[in-house]
Amino acid sequence: MSTRENSYTEAEALNLLAQLERILDLDPLIDEVGFIHPSQFATLKEEIGDSLSSEDRDHESTSFWIRDHKLGISTQILIPVYKAAKHAFISALRQYKTPGNFSGKSQDDTLAIEVMIHSKALLLLSCDFATAWNSRKLIVSNKRLLPILMDELHLSALVLSYSPKSEQAWSHRRWVINMISRNCSTLQWIIERESELVEKIAERSKMNYRAWNHRCWLVSFMTREQVLDELKKSRNWSGLHVADNSCFHYRR
Repeated sequence: MSTRENSYTEAEALNLLAQLERILDLDPLIDEVGFIHPSQFATLKEEIGDSLSSEDRDHESTSFWIRDHKLGISTQILIPVYKAAKHAFISALRQYKTPGNFSGKSQDDTLAIEVMIHSKALLLLSCDFATAWNSRKLIVSNKRLLPILMDELHLSALVLSYSPKSEQAWSHRRWVINMISRNCSTLQWIIERESELVEKIAERSKMNYRAWNHRCWLVSFMTREQVLDELKKSRNWSGLHVADNSCFHYRR
């Protein structure tokens, strides 16, 4: 652990967390997250987009990088921001779950939003934080709105962009799809996109049995035509990736 990682004050860590959460709020279409060594920021500085204000851009050049819906986070700030996010999340969740702590529905909604905001930041820093995933399930299950469920698919895909073998993220996607399947006319379209996501991730992450197991699970939601199409796609894919046995497991 570097000296700089230990030198952030609590206020500085909270400020960095606020910046991260603001970036995520300003660009809801971010589809990829990565972690960048501080030495790389000088090279990337010229490529920084205009999605943030000029006031934030100087700090972004040393802590965050965002361009074309791709987010880079400095490895130097991971530990202090993680600690700040964890503390903020646990505090918000405790308030949300405390009986009699609400003055009304609006207060309940406010606390739920705080839990969702902090848990999102936390999961982008620590993808297997089960309590954060479970808190999102709790809140989403109380609302059961399709846009919120689609947001959960987007978040888990974002996590998988940097941790493609995260069992928690794959499990969360299955939970969301089960929720959607109860009342959704566009389920087959979602299943098709889900299968495409698995193939995309499998291209980047070799021998990813978690991804292919997820695709196996999707078969139960597919029509006969979709299953036949999957067999054709997987045959072509296995022909191009003969050393990746995970695809053969899927075909069985």
